[in-house]
Amino acid sequence: MKKRRLKNEINAGSMADIAFLLLIFFLVTTTIASDQGIMVKLPPWDPTQEPQPLADKNVFTVKVNVANDLLVEGERMNMKELKEEAKMFIMNPQHLPIMPDKPTKAVISLQNDRGTRYKTYLEVYNELKAAYNELWEAKAQQQFAVQYEDLDIAQQKDIRNAMPLIISEAEPTEF
Repeated sequence: MKKRRLKNEINAGSMADIAFLLLIFFLVTTTIASDQGIMVKLPPWDPTQEPQPLADKNVFTVKVNVANDLLVEGERMNMKELKEEAKMFIMNPQHLPIMPDKPTKAVISLQNDRGTRYKTYLEVYNELKAAYNELWEAKAQQQFAVQYEDLDIAQQKDIRNAMPLIISEAEPTEF
């Protein structure tokens, strides 16, 4: 008489279903990091609009070369000095004739080399944006004695109209 042996088997029929459910679970619950970029509101395109000539005194030229050197108005500058220089240019507190008469006329021209590192570009852009943020905050404190963030939308718009953020990005070149 032969002894019957029990076979030790695992039913693998439902393994594929379990693996598929786990795959779906991880796909749904996983967040994928994506590049954010720079939030910039571009003006509407108008093909009939002619470019307006700007007086040199109203343009603050910022260039970044292939070696990631910062050149402001043709001279080398440290990144830490850029924000203060931009604020001085925009406000022109000494009423110098070589700077804009009022903040609404100030234009910052940013130009990069094609070989400029993206990190350097972002640092420069952040410093220029920070200059405007500090000016808006100072104006809010002076005019309303409240932080800029706490102002209502109409008050924030009034401040931004008095000091509009105008950063003109020129076509990259090869310096």
